[in-house]
Amino acid sequence: MSSTERANQGKEIAQLPVTGFDIDRSTAIVIVDPQNDFLHPDGVAWGAVGASVVENNTVENIETLFRLGAENGIHVFVSPHYYYKHDHEWQFEGTLERLMHNIGMFDRGDQLNVEGFEGSGADWLDIYKPYINNTDKVTVCSPHKVYGPENNDLVLQLRKQKVDKVILGGMSGNLCVESHMRELLECGFEVAVVGDATGSAKLPNLDGDQAAQTNYVMMASAVYTTAQLVGILEVDKAMTEE
Repeated sequence: MSSTERANQGKEIAQLPVTGFDIDRSTAIVIVDPQNDFLHPDGVAWGAVGASVVENNTVENIETLFRLGAENGIHVFVSPHYYYKHDHEWQFEGTLERLMHNIGMFDRGDQLNVEGFEGSGADWLDIYKPYINNTDKVTVCSPHKVYGPENNDLVLQLRKQKVDKVILGGMSGNLCVESHMRELLECGFEVAVVGDATGSAKLPNLDGDQAAQTNYVMMASAVYTTAQLVGILEVDKAMTEE
């Protein structure tokens, strides 16, 4: 049983309310930080998140989200994480902000400079590039800086496409994805999370994946496995074609 399934089982045992989530034309997919530093074995954060990424099949499940968006006409929004030179001059940082800066995570030269970006830790995984480069159906937002989307243009871009429901996945689960979930909820969006399309740091006595999955089921309208989402969209497509 996956961590997402365990969390949903815990929700059922606890008899928490089931609110439901209907996928319609106002629904978008949001993918957070689908970047090498999180998801490639050579990425600087792999030592912390790699076990969870492998256990959840995160890389492949995020690719499935991109594919589902393309096949079902669902707009995909990417909320990336970049750090520029001036970000390294912050006068104070939280724990993992400082860690990310110390290890050069998501580093780029500056806002207008893409020299050295291709294949870097800040770049997308190669398997995602065919989808992300399809700019008709994928919007890459400005970068968020700490964890949530409060300081990028994700909410603006969603509103401008008349989106009010979000299917959420990406990295990392208990930090940026959970922070995106919380802010989108506060901004009035309905949010469903694809739990196994996320991964989190797993350190001694610190299981970020368990923390994330617990909070997803307590806060989101629905928490799916990738396979469940595939099944829902297949049924929806069959009903539309009848």
